[in-house]
Parts: sequence; C-alpha cells; structure tokens
Amino acid sequence: MEYIDPHIHMVSRTTDDYETLARMGCVALSEPAFWAGFDRSTVHGFRDYFRQLTEIEPGRAAQYGIRHYTWLCINAKEAENVSLSREVIAMIPEFLKCSNVLGIGEIGLNKNTRNEATVFLEHLDLAVEHDQQILIHTPHLEDKYQGTQMILDMLCNDSRINRERVLVDHCEEHTLGAVLAAGYWAGMTLYPVTKCTPARAVDMIERFGTERICVNSAGDWGPSRPTAVPDLIMEMRRRGHPAEMIRKIVLDNPRRFFSQSPNFVDDWKRE
Repeated sequence: MEYIDPHIHMVSRTTDDYETLARMGCVALSEPAFWAGFDRSTVHGFRDYFRQLTEIEPGRAAQYGIRHYTWLCINAKEAENVSLSREVIAMIPEFLKCSNVLGIGEIGLNKNTRNEATVFLEHLDLAVEHDQQILIHTPHLEDKYQGTQMILDMLCNDSRINRERVLVDHCEEHTLGAVLAAGYWAGMTLYPVTKCTPARAVDMIERFGTERICVNSAGDWGPSRPTAVPDLIMEMRRRGHPAEMIRKIVLDNPRRFFSQSPNFVDDWKRE
C-alpha cells in the first residue's frame, strides 16, 4: 500500500533506509528541522543544515522515487538560547522559497520553559507573516500533558492561526482528544520504546476516528523504526479494518494536510 510518512528525520538515516521505504510503498515524506544530537553554537550551523534539508536530502530521496519535503525552525531543545533562536528565525525566510519547504516546524516545547514559549510564539509570528503551515512538537513523557496544554493555550489565544493548517504531533492517549477537539490536525509517532506503539495508535484510531489524524515514524538518531507506518498498516489489517480506512490514515490524510502548501506536488502513480 502506498503511504506518506509525515515526520521522519532522514539526515539521521542511511541511504539503504530510502530503498527500504520505497520497497515498503513510501511515495513521499516530510522531514522537520530537529536537534542534531548536540546544541549548535552559531546561526551558520543552521544555515548549512537548512541547505542539507532543501538541497541534499531531496536528491537522495529522488533516487528511490520518493518525494522529500521539509519544515524549517530552531527546535525546542535549542530554544533556551533565545538570542541564537532569533538569529535563526531571521534567517529562515531566505529558505522558504525552496521548492520542498512545507512550512515552519517542528516547533514547540521540550521542558516547558519560559524561553521555549517565547521562541515558540516568535515562530508563530514568522509562520503568519509568511503564510506558512505549522508542525508542532509536543514534549516527551512526563512533560507531555502540561506542554501540550501550554501549546494549545498559546495557539488558541492567537486569532491569526488557521487551525486547519496546524498539525500537533506526538499525541498520545491523554492529549489526542484535546488536540482534535480544538480543531487542529493530530499526529501520532510510532516509536518502539517511547511515544506510541502501532497497537496503541490503532486503539486511538478506533476510539477517535480517522478525521485529521496522521501517523509517522519520526525515525531519527535514537531507537526508532523508519518502517513504523507499514507496521501500523499490518496492525490495522490484522484487526480487519478495510483498505479504504487504512489508506485514509496513511495516505489521504497527510496528502490532504500537505496540499494546503503550494509546494506539495501530488503526482505519483496510484495503486
């Protein structure tokens, strides 16, 4: 079955992973800007990183017939450095014209600090000014519930934000309902250790339905499975869900969300 992985960090994956994804049916993916495994010290490090996302990774993906899209930001882990964050935010507009950029992301919170919130709000200003979609990172584990509520409060207090153009990612059982009730898109990340297993994700789909829900692997440097979306497909098949329902979750929903960007090209061969 063809699918889109809406959130995967291919700079941390080998070229063999692109081949595996293609064999599994991946036709497109999007790669949000994220942490490099260490805190970058200057804006120039981010400039080179954004070049990698907009110039190098699309070429690697194209070798295997996969369309590569990206999102730009300074991530929440590095947002404690407000002065550096502002330098990066000021530099981002020069990359927004690149043909594979879908919007601003993954912005959000990490430890729910004042500085992180300040940088999050300044990213929202950037997205509104340049009419960009928004992809949001919610915190891990014990910080997730509070952080998600803080993010929703900041979003809902900004009347400029079009909720249909915002995806709040890494949702779990205790946060998914609030995100959907507020009118935003919701993402579930399928990790082998933290966040959400395919079985738990299908439980939530059965509980909340299929509207405005996407699933992703968020494959990165740590323990993660770039083929996590096919794992979810198999779990849904095992439970007897129809192909149309599965396709909506793994292909139609991310395509619908991404299509709000003029840079999204929907021209691959259908099954």
